[in-house]
Amino acid sequence: MESLGSRIKQLRLRAKLNKAALARKVGVSDVTISYWESGAIKQIGHERLVALAEALDCSLATLLEGDTAPQLLTLTHTGPLPWEQVQATTITVPHYLSLNIDWKAPCVMATPGPDTDFSPVAANDLLLLGPTHVFHKAGHYLVQRDERFVLEHFAKAPADTVIHAVLLAHWRSV
Repeated sequence: MESLGSRIKQLRLRAKLNKAALARKVGVSDVTISYWESGAIKQIGHERLVALAEALDCSLATLLEGDTAPQLLTLTHTGPLPWEQVQATTITVPHYLSLNIDWKAPCVMATPGPDTDFSPVAANDLLLLGPTHVFHKAGHYLVQRDERFVLEHFAKAPADTVIHAVLLAHWRSV
């Protein structure tokens, strides 16, 4: 399996950028780019990953998973849920991603479908969802309200609400 560092380097070369040029676009030093590419820095924050994908002119899914990244699934109010869609491909959380909760099970990357409102998520944002029926800790969960799927924040386990997924990570479109 290709590492994130080698993907960053490959995408940087494909974009015909040297380390200094990429560093300027992302807002870090060229030494940081070297550390990312070598794997010396293994965890990269969400904001930097989004900036990297934009600077490298690729999707966040391609940056995280490579050219064989699964097709991006859509989250809609009436289903099917992203992991139930025909083209669904689950992924294992890469070790370099920091998540809202500790997650070891497969998950899916998705984006809100057209004409949907999943506040606080905006159109074209990228979500990492962990299918579950269990409350893990405070955070946003995908639940069903009046036959519609919505994202709701829960500080504690809801008493009479069926959970369908937990929001593991959220990257805002730029």
